[in-house]
Amino acid sequence: MSLIKRTTGASPGLGRALALLLAGAALPAFAQDAPTLSPEAFENAKQTYFEQCAGCHGVLRKGATGKNLEPVTRTKAPDGAPEEIRDLATYIMLDPPKPPEMSLAQMKETRKVYVEEADYPTEPLHGRNWENFFVVIERDVGKVAIVDGDTKEVLAHIPTGYAVHVIKASEHHALNEPENPGRFWYTMGRDGKMTKIDLWQTPDKMLVAEVKIAYDARDVAVSGDGKYVIGGGYWPPHFVIADAVTMEPLKVVSTRGVNIDGDYVEESRVAAIYTTPKENTFLVSAKELGQIWQVDYSDLDNLRIEKIDTAKFLHDGFFDPTGRYFQIAANASDTMVVVDTKERKLEALIETASKPHPGPGANWIDPNCGPVGGTTHLGTGTVTVWGNDPEGHPDNAWKVCYEVETDGPGLFIRTHPNSKYVWADQTLHPEPEIQQSVQVIDKETGEIVKTIQITDEEGSVAVHFEFNQDGTEVWVSKWNRSTSKEDNGEIVIFDAETLEEKGRVKGLFAPTGKFNVFNRSNHVT
Repeated sequence: MSLIKRTTGASPGLGRALALLLAGAALPAFAQDAPTLSPEAFENAKQTYFEQCAGCHGVLRKGATGKNLEPVTRTKAPDGAPEEIRDLATYIMLDPPKPPEMSLAQMKETRKVYVEEADYPTEPLHGRNWENFFVVIERDVGKVAIVDGDTKEVLAHIPTGYAVHVIKASEHHALNEPENPGRFWYTMGRDGKMTKIDLWQTPDKMLVAEVKIAYDARDVAVSGDGKYVIGGGYWPPHFVIADAVTMEPLKVVSTRGVNIDGDYVEESRVAAIYTTPKENTFLVSAKELGQIWQVDYSDLDNLRIEKIDTAKFLHDGFFDPTGRYFQIAANASDTMVVVDTKERKLEALIETASKPHPGPGANWIDPNCGPVGGTTHLGTGTVTVWGNDPEGHPDNAWKVCYEVETDGPGLFIRTHPNSKYVWADQTLHPEPEIQQSVQVIDKETGEIVKTIQITDEEGSVAVHFEFNQDGTEVWVSKWNRSTSKEDNGEIVIFDAETLEEKGRVKGLFAPTGKFNVFNRSNHVT
């Protein structure tokens, strides 16, 4: 039985202890003892599995980024381990319970409106530079913080879903410009709760509506015209299109289907959803199918969907600077997938190092290869860089330009057009000093010019980057994992030119991802 993969949602101590326990449980000496759990222990173990294991291994335990965990032994877990770990090991040796479905009617019953549309302000009520606000995930307390990027004040802690994974804003669009791009933000919690935030409100009224579209979910996006918001479910495996103003669910589409190998997949999870900047479509990644679905939202009653075969297992991605080509990681295939959203077809497959994970990604200009994109990796300390300009630099397009060896595997890479550097984290390395440090790469030379230790506090790691509006600052999270429900998390702010620390935003609960309003609504990568 494999080690539970450690990602941003997993406990490393729990994973290691569980792996050892399962290894012991598989020994023939325990074969005569059938595993059992009390109803209370079963429910507790099920919740623990959902929170710390299902993201990689699946609710039905068939695996994806993590290994298949379907029962291969029916032995009693040996004594001597902590009760939580022993119960979880036993739970994994039992048949996985199949979660319930969720109907459109059930979703509509969960909708709550805190501020009616008629009461939305016609201009910002706080007199601040809201386009330089940062929307910050406070992961383990189920909140989002709003931070003023000019004054560095924490303006609000907004209740959202559990362990928010992604936050998206209305964005500038080539065909149908929404009103006031960047004003409205939508969060998706791992519990399937989708919330709507209005940055023009006073801080106490920024949460304006919410709805639950799944029991387990990861991503959200807003249509180019600002009319619709789409949420993707891990369970049930489906996507839901809702009215972006009222948050009323309008359309549910299952993503169960036949994968690129010809096998039917019941748990085909929606890992990532994006709005195409130049088409009236959403991109929906059907993780286990190895398909990108390009969903045309111009007619919800007659939904047009192109199902594009790519590679497994799709996770997260970003657009090239033109907004035409979508670059997404297929973790299990060690591949970056490129989709041409204009032609609605597969453009290229780029071989990378182990388990690429670009997060929101990074695009920049390389002196040799021209425009390039880059990714960090879950499985190794490598940044892979490839050409992504098929019109101006066709000889380098979708080919690896170079690789940078970092000190450890990471989750996020980020840059800004006004910066001469690319930043990469190393959050997944087991050694504290490395996972607490980030590395800065020079765009001109492709070399690491500085390693910066964000913290030496036990139980805290460095993760995720975001630049401010004009690209003069880089914000890095000090994620207080061991005390994540206390407000001792921080964002460390660096001068983007000198790479020197210039300040800290304190009083945050487990800050992870953070998103600058201007950069995100203007597609700055």
